[in-house]
Amino acid sequence: MNPTDFSTVLPEITLALVAMGSLLGVVFTGKDALAGRLNLAMAGLFLILAFWIGIGISGERTAFDGMFNDDPFARFAKVTILLSAAAVLLISQDYMTRRGMLRFEFPILVALAVLGMLFMVSAGDLIALYMGLELQSLSLYVVASMRRDNVKSSEAGLKYFVLGSLSSGILLYGASLTYGYAGTTDFSGILSTLGQGDIPLGLMFGLVFLITGLAFKVSAVPFHMWTPDVYEGSPTPVTAFFATAPKVAAMALLARLLYDAFGTIPGQWGQVIAALSVLSMFVGAIAAIGQRDIKRLMAYSSIAHMGFALIGLASGTVLGVQAMLVYMVIYVSMNIGTFAFILSMERDGHAVTTIDSLNMLSKKAPLQALAMLVLLFSLAGVPPMLGFFGKFYVLQAAVNANMTWLAVAGAVASVIGAFYYLRIVFYIYFGKEGDGIDARMGSMQWVALMGSALVMVFGIVNLFGVEGLAQLAAETLVR
Repeated sequence: MNPTDFSTVLPEITLALVAMGSLLGVVFTGKDALAGRLNLAMAGLFLILAFWIGIGISGERTAFDGMFNDDPFARFAKVTILLSAAAVLLISQDYMTRRGMLRFEFPILVALAVLGMLFMVSAGDLIALYMGLELQSLSLYVVASMRRDNVKSSEAGLKYFVLGSLSSGILLYGASLTYGYAGTTDFSGILSTLGQGDIPLGLMFGLVFLITGLAFKVSAVPFHMWTPDVYEGSPTPVTAFFATAPKVAAMALLARLLYDAFGTIPGQWGQVIAALSVLSMFVGAIAAIGQRDIKRLMAYSSIAHMGFALIGLASGTVLGVQAMLVYMVIYVSMNIGTFAFILSMERDGHAVTTIDSLNMLSKKAPLQALAMLVLLFSLAGVPPMLGFFGKFYVLQAAVNANMTWLAVAGAVASVIGAFYYLRIVFYIYFGKEGDGIDARMGSMQWVALMGSALVMVFGIVNLFGVEGLAQLAAETLVR
């Protein structure tokens, strides 16, 4: 490692050292007695790293002979990942403390998962891609089954591990085929072997297997089977984490692979991504209609939203990647607020997750009900909420790429999906009188809920500058 390499990966090295140092420190001191402070400290570190990366060196740099990229695209994704991870840790503190779930392993495992994500979005080589992906995945398998005394949590971790291992095997097989036919694992080397003409059939199979492995990570249909069970069985703070940072990392990694390694043949992989997009949008929208558990409903919502984000990738243009990045930022913002509310859903000290428990919440907590109304309208894509503009961007990208049929499919799926969001709104304002929930919220949960709702309303002015940053990031990736 030369000094340039060291400076390029210094934020990642800092996070790795803090995570390992924290592990040693708590083991030899108070263990779970320090969990609360460690959780807050890790959230603070994420915010510092996001600020560091966001205002750091501009331009493009590489490290380790091109295996690690530091460019505007990677920095945009990293800042989004770090901010969402910090928000999840903060809104989870009150929930986990009151239920005796806040153990020192949680913030450390989240930090290691985030470290893997930071390497994923900067990967310039198939080996670096796999290392970052597995560091993230192994950490997520463990946090999914954190509640060892809960059968559903253990089941969620086991299902995630088994199916995740299968997807890793598929990804590795695709990487092996790609290496065999391209003669290199470096993205730029793979790109140079493609040229502008036909590519070997074996290399095409390698690409399909790579896409399949990554489609599992973004919960794209038909590789979504793990999502509802894992979302429902995992502790709610872990579900909130699953629904935010890992989705951004996996989507950014998929974009990095497609454009950096296979960017000269968008016509071939664009069809595959478009098919995944349509399936995800419709399966997610239709399957969510019958869900009564809000965590399972949010799982199918996530599947549908990833379908919309994939529209941007399928277009194969700068505008498409920009639209995908903007959509992911809006999606994460909506989910942070929504899960802050879900974390507060309890009755007599016990967590409840059925949507029926929200009956007439508007009478008990009108401000919370109003914030959820805004977020649910935004998730449904109802104008003038910010979620509408997120969907508008990706649909516009599809139309500009002469994929009008894909935009029409997205519009239809959005109308179907609006039903289950508006049904929750109906329960909140017009449901039957009943016990309901206690409507008690921790301070950070309240701030996240209200802040997210305000972003959905006032973000329509200029998207807080995210649109311009996303354009710069997209222009870096799509050449």
